[in-house]
Amino acid sequence: MSELSKFDREFLRGGLQLAGRSEVDHFLYISDTPLHPQDLRGRPARKKLVCAVTLPSLAVELEARKVKALVIPSYDYSRTERIKVALVSALSQGAFSEGDLVLCATGKVGRPVDTLMQMRIGGSLEDRVATEGLKLGEEFNSQVVDALIQLALQIGQEGFEGHPIGTILTIGDHTSVLEKSRQLTINPFQGLSEAERNVLDPRIREAIKNFSVLDGAFVIREDGVVLAAGRYLSAANETVKIPLGLGARHAAAATISSETKCLALVVSQTSGAVRLFKDGQILLELHQSARRT
Repeated sequence: MSELSKFDREFLRGGLQLAGRSEVDHFLYISDTPLHPQDLRGRPARKKLVCAVTLPSLAVELEARKVKALVIPSYDYSRTERIKVALVSALSQGAFSEGDLVLCATGKVGRPVDTLMQMRIGGSLEDRVATEGLKLGEEFNSQVVDALIQLALQIGQEGFEGHPIGTILTIGDHTSVLEKSRQLTINPFQGLSEAERNVLDPRIREAIKNFSVLDGAFVIREDGVVLAAGRYLSAANETVKIPLGLGARHAAAATISSETKCLALVVSQTSGAVRLFKDGQILLELHQSARRT
């Protein structure tokens, strides 16, 4: 911690002291600057520590030191959004449970930790992170879902060549989704091998960003293989209700998720917000701190 200022060190030690209190179940430390072992020595917070880092090599190093670690993408979002993304990853990996109190520490990417936030899992959050929405089932690959949430956030923030765009990405139950949709345009992923069209490959995620300008939805298998782009979702269910102010794209996502067992991620063209639907309900809602113009 020698690169930190005196105030930064005192701030972090104050967080560690709070994390050691009996009412705190977990200390989620979101930073690529590891805590020094001597700052953890003898502290109750050590046994509660879960580190969220952007470097896979750092996660391996921490695990070797018997520290729980998970990898999150290194996108430049607000502190609140970074905490949400880390919580989503931790929950999908079973690190936290319903009712747990998590003390989260984070800062801007590449900067010292400067923010503490307490989160009650399953409680009421400002932008709704509900535990039931993150229990997606064993049929979904948490890495795929995490990667697509981050991709959706990127699309919502960046748009395409400075213009805001919206899109839908369905995940899972691809046979039913394909049966309840039709192709609007040439499928740009047709003819590629499965290895060449998996969303865990950064090049494919970049391709999805570019093809998001097409009308229609992406259909993605549980394991991350992109089957189609430009699909018109034709499922209809008048009993599905969405909040006022959300348009046809959200209605289509809610309906397809109610008619099939898929997840449906929606990027709002208006606001850049990302919403995850399952069984016709919004289970996760992430808002942008700013949009690129």
